[in-house]
Amino acid sequence: MEVELSETHLGLFKALASPVRIKIIQILAKQPMNINELSQRLSLSKSIVSMHIQKLNAAGIISVASRPAKNGRQKISELSVNYIGIKLSDSFERAFSHYDVEMPVGHFTNCAVTPTCGLATKQDYIGNLDDPQYFMDPHRVEASILWFSSGFIEYKVPNFLKATQKLQQIDISMEISSEFPFANNNWPSDISFVLNNTDLGIWESPGDYNDRRGKLNPSWWTNNMNQYGLLKTLEITQQGTFMNGDKISEVTVKNFIRQSEYWNLTFKVEKTADHPGGLTIFGKDFGNYPQDIKFKFYS
Repeated sequence: MEVELSETHLGLFKALASPVRIKIIQILAKQPMNINELSQRLSLSKSIVSMHIQKLNAAGIISVASRPAKNGRQKISELSVNYIGIKLSDSFERAFSHYDVEMPVGHFTNCAVTPTCGLATKQDYIGNLDDPQYFMDPHRVEASILWFSSGFIEYKVPNFLKATQKLQQIDISMEISSEFPFANNNWPSDISFVLNNTDLGIWESPGDYNDRRGKLNPSWWTNNMNQYGLLKTLEITQQGTFMNGDKISEVTVKNFIRQSEYWNLTFKVEKTADHPGGLTIFGKDFGNYPQDIKFKFYS
């Protein structure tokens, strides 16, 4: 979730301005719970916990759903978002022009992957699971999710910048996670990013999540599969390369001053990495965010 700093989102800001509600968010980040369980963990009455849950629910931070229990049904609270960003100013966008490209997950141009691996569309799997050959199946362009244990996958994006335009910044937004057979919330993976043969840096993915169902997943996608990723934005700026604001390398846009016909973005997971935990890329029909891989080029 990313919001602008405005009175429109005052309910969200108020919901976060409470030590108790922060504690509830931290607890629910580990596992969904009902009111009784939260009450015991917090040593607070159920009525007080319920009041805090209502405020978090109204702000869109958590969701509450009725689920079967031993004695009928119970209301379970779980996180609805795993990231909240506050956009303090749009001065950068006002100062520079930009062009956007949203690249479908299945529109990769080159790859070499190892099992466990697979691809799927909104309707079904593409070919057989754990068979890398299907990454070259013509139907791969329809994929809205893909995953592999090690290797690389490459996307080619058109460069619409004119020779007279000066590149100021590149933003790349995607929903990604690690890859583990079925899923594992605690499964770190060192994911490398390469742009036009320049290493941008490594980001450590915490896990491959299935503690709750992804909001966009089709009904046939089983609950034991990975469900969602983290929404990450890779920013290549004048000061370095950042992942959601955390610096991952000293590479700047000056490394890409030379004009090229295309931008080649590569996702890699090396077998020799400290945490070779695979990669999952979620497209607009899977996970929690209705988007593919978004590129924004400022000039």
